[in-house]
Amino acid sequence: MRKLIVMSALALLSCQMVQAQAKHTFALAKSEFLLDGKPYQIISGELHPARIPKEYWRHRIQMAKAMGCNTIAAYVFWNYLEQEEGSFDFSSENRNVAEFIRIAQQEGMWVLLRPGPYVCGEWEFGGLPPYLLRTPDIKVRCLDPRYMAAVERYVKALSEQVKSLLVTNGGPIIMVQVENEYGSYANDKQYLYKLKGLWEQNGINVPFYTADGPVDPLLEAGSVPGAAIGLDSGGSEGDFDAAKRQNPDVPAFSSESYPGWLTHWGEKFAHPDTSGILREVRFLLSTNRSFNLYVIHGGTNFGYTAGANSGGKGYEPDLTTYDYDAPINEQGVPTAKYMALRNLIASYTKKKLPAIPAPIPAVTVANFEVKPYASVWENLPAPVASVQPKTFEAYGQDYGFMVYKTKLIGRKYGTLKITDLHDYATVFLNGKYVGKIDRRLGENSINLPKSDVKDPILEIFVEAMGRINFAQELIDRKGITDRVTLEGMTLMDWQVYGMPMKDGFVSQLKPGADTSRPGIFFKASFTMNTVADTYLDMSNFKKGIVWVNGHNLGRYWEIGPQKRLYCPAPWLKKGENEIVVFDLHQTAAATVSGAKTLE
Repeated sequence: MRKLIVMSALALLSCQMVQAQAKHTFALAKSEFLLDGKPYQIISGELHPARIPKEYWRHRIQMAKAMGCNTIAAYVFWNYLEQEEGSFDFSSENRNVAEFIRIAQQEGMWVLLRPGPYVCGEWEFGGLPPYLLRTPDIKVRCLDPRYMAAVERYVKALSEQVKSLLVTNGGPIIMVQVENEYGSYANDKQYLYKLKGLWEQNGINVPFYTADGPVDPLLEAGSVPGAAIGLDSGGSEGDFDAAKRQNPDVPAFSSESYPGWLTHWGEKFAHPDTSGILREVRFLLSTNRSFNLYVIHGGTNFGYTAGANSGGKGYEPDLTTYDYDAPINEQGVPTAKYMALRNLIASYTKKKLPAIPAPIPAVTVANFEVKPYASVWENLPAPVASVQPKTFEAYGQDYGFMVYKTKLIGRKYGTLKITDLHDYATVFLNGKYVGKIDRRLGENSINLPKSDVKDPILEIFVEAMGRINFAQELIDRKGITDRVTLEGMTLMDWQVYGMPMKDGFVSQLKPGADTSRPGIFFKASFTMNTVADTYLDMSNFKKGIVWVNGHNLGRYWEIGPQKRLYCPAPWLKKGENEIVVFDLHQTAAATVSGAKTLE
């Protein structure tokens, strides 16, 4: 009986706690947001749980709070949660979105949820799952029924995870975004209405918002009736006037105010002047406008998750680091920009801010040599026969590498042209390296020399880099997307070897130190007396991927600007740590050095 009384008391207490939480309300007034019926200024910092080791989620949220934020905005990347069609993962590594939101609530923060389905974010394919591209003529971000069937599955699955965390259910989620910057892509209003309706049908009953550039055509194409208007960015009265012209009956806010900016391979690191973001935030604070800092902390594009843009000569892949020159750097350290924004926000809010959390420790590992261990050419899988080359997606492969191999009949030398290469290839004739073709530079051809071999063998080793994540070139299939010609002759009868190099791949490599041609895996171990964050400097290598203790740290490339890869402490251990490097060009042993910082 006593046990029943205790259980009943606990149940009553739990119910009272839920009711106490549920007292909060969040609503849209004509020109402002209302929290519990009173005007409320959102001061948000954006964090992406997929880009941050889960062990550091709380630290980064606390850092945002200490800078003066009261809200966390978070992108959810669909393709990170549904890597195989119909199979969702909300638990492994840093995929527990609900846990991230719960930590935000525990730290006294509200949440703006940005679930897409498309988000951009310099993330591979803008967060859309690449399995969609296995359908040859699919259209995305519209009412194509095949796309929408996948979207409905995603909305249902994610809603089940976050529904209990809505402010209407006692949670911290106060608003949910509908799509992202849709006006910069298309004008299918029925698609946007359908999306909003899907979230509502699945129990998402908090206010919604959209986000677009502060330009009339973009706002007209991207807005949804009844949803707040986000401006990317809103830094002037003119920007907010544009929102008013679109809908004077809902509040507008700066949904992305940019303290930093992105960087592509081959550029210099972006370091925007701090004065610009201070001027914008001062305007927003002084006019009592809500805003979200995109990003307050960027994190890292581990593995194959970095995206790309379609500028330059048609393709601009993003770096592995997503440091973004943000107020909190990649390793979680406050920058001068952080301190300037913290002081500015504190001067307006007149609240005593929490102490800045202690930094995550970082160490420098001693230099060590990495030696050839295995050749990609001795670790090829069984081939698939193809009359002509196809894309990665056509073979059911999303990321990684692929070898296309054929015998040259008829034409045997001259100009080899790939229509079109996505994204980077090393070309071999009779096992000998001929050269590279780089989509980023607008390259699509190479000269094949004459050969003494009667039936020369051509091999094209293709690396898929990030899929385009913004604007009209979003459909960005990988590999050889059409055909290969030699002096105008279409080459037929190919053997294709898929090498996705997924997690666990490097542990199954067959050793063999044949360094006669590029495509080498290198291996070594390094010792850590103290486990802490570190950076590995890959300046002595050319282009490739690094794994530490089986974790894919991402890409490095000698063209820079990034030469160092971030390795978080949770992936390391005291004593010996294993590193495997796959390089497309390097054949000789080289030294990896340690560092504490990105630059």
